[in-house]
Amino acid sequence: MRAPDQTTVEETLPEASRRLIRTADTLAEEEYAEPSGLPGWTRAHVLAHLALNAEGLAGALTGIVEGDPLPMYRSQEARDGDIDELAGQPPASIRARLLGATTDLADAVAAVPEDRWDAVVERTPGSERTFPAGAVPWMRLREVEIHHADLAAGYVHTAWPLPFAVALVESLTDHSDAAGPFRMHATDADRTWQRGTGGPTVSGTAADLGWWLTGRGDGAGLSCDGTLPRIGAW
Repeated sequence: MRAPDQTTVEETLPEASRRLIRTADTLAEEEYAEPSGLPGWTRAHVLAHLALNAEGLAGALTGIVEGDPLPMYRSQEARDGDIDELAGQPPASIRARLLGATTDLADAVAAVPEDRWDAVVERTPGSERTFPAGAVPWMRLREVEIHHADLAAGYVHTAWPLPFAVALVESLTDHSDAAGPFRMHATDADRTWQRGTGGPTVSGTAADLGWWLTGRGDGAGLSCDGTLPRIGAW
């Protein structure tokens, strides 16, 4: 999955993280147990996932710096179980883990030498799903912005900064779970992307296109000169 220009990430990730933490801080304790926009997950699950995602990425980068490579997660089962366990903790514990992990990840990113950004990280031990260390800031920015909107706590995808929305569409054009070819036009960025050859043209803001490409929103806010392609869940 293509990452955007590094400047886009460096300028956007810190403020995106601060917005997320502010939202977590303003939620009442009982609101943590309320449903999020993700099926089967409460808001506590979403925030637990974001905390553990940051911890996993920070641990992997620290391993690279220290010469002791580590996978992001011990296993898929451990990852899922850890999310459930943390989601069941008091909201104050979830907030503390999220804040601490966000800080640790920022420190870990800053510590990676320039000649180690191409080091490969395994998502789980022996997994075919790997990524270069240099992809971590962009991966984290996607997680923060998309799942912040998934919280269903006031922050919506239409509030995404335009550079992020454009970069998201760019990165997902060839990698989303979509049926058939299509063309996309971002009306607020004057950008066009083509997936495959031919197909209908889907038009809308970059944020609405990005939200749709992640399998969310059912195409709300978009127009299409044919049948709107079906996008699988991201």
